[in-house]
Amino acid sequence: MAMPRFFVATGLAPGQVGATIELHEAAAHHATRVLRLVAGDALTLFDGTGGEYAVTLVRVDKRGAAVRIEGYLPIDRESPLAVTLAQGIAANDAMDYAIRKATELGVTSIQPLVTARSAPLPPGERGDRRLAHWRGVVIAACEQCGRNRVPEVSPPQAMTEWLGAWAGSGIVFAPGAERSLGTLTQPPAPLALLIGPEGGFDGREMAAIGAKGFQAVRLGPRVLRTETAAAAALAVLQSMWGDGR
Repeated sequence: MAMPRFFVATGLAPGQVGATIELHEAAAHHATRVLRLVAGDALTLFDGTGGEYAVTLVRVDKRGAAVRIEGYLPIDRESPLAVTLAQGIAANDAMDYAIRKATELGVTSIQPLVTARSAPLPPGERGDRRLAHWRGVVIAACEQCGRNRVPEVSPPQAMTEWLGAWAGSGIVFAPGAERSLGTLTQPPAPLALLIGPEGGFDGREMAAIGAKGFQAVRLGPRVLRTETAAAAALAVLQSMWGDGR
C-alpha cells in the first residue's frame, strides 16, 4: 500500500524538521477515522509549493492528531511540458473527471470557460462554492498521484474574454478537423489545450478560436465526450513532448 499523502494549506519549511505540528481537521479525520492510522504510522505531507515531508503520526486523541516532521525531500514530479487546460464547463461529474484526470496527467493550470453550450454556472456564492469544489478535486488528485505542486484553477471566465487575453499558442480539440494531434510539431510555450463542453463550440466560437491562431486537431475518428477528450489529448501531449515518453 502506498504511503498516505496529505495536503496542508499552512506553509511548511525544511527548517521544521524535528518539530511536531497539528494536522488540520480534515486530514486528521481522514488519517485516523478513514484510514485508521495510529501513532507510529508514517505518512507524507506537502503544501503545494514543491517538495514533500516525511512525517510520523505521534498523537491521536479526541482533539485531533499531531505528527513529527522527520525529513524534507526535494521531490517534484512535474512535467517539462507546461499546459493550461482551458475547459468548457461541463456537467458536475464530467467536469470533476476532466479536472481530476488533467491533474494526474500533469497539467500546469486549469481555466474553466463559459461558452455558448457550457453547463450553467451558478451565480454568486454558489458559483464560489463550485470553484472551491474544483480546487478540492485538484488537491485530492495531487494527494493520490504524487504531485507536490498544486495546479491553479482560475475563476471561470467567458471564453471570448479569456481568448482575447491569452498570449501563448494553442490547440483546440475538434472532431472532424483535418489534422490529427500526432502530426503537430511542438508549439511554443505557453501552450493552452482548448476543450469544448458537451455539445462542443458553436460556429462563432470556432471562428474566434481559429482567428486567434489555435490549431484545430482531431484524436481518432470517434467523437469523444468532453471529459474523455481532455484526458486523452493530455496523455498524447505528454507522450509526444512531456514526461510520458
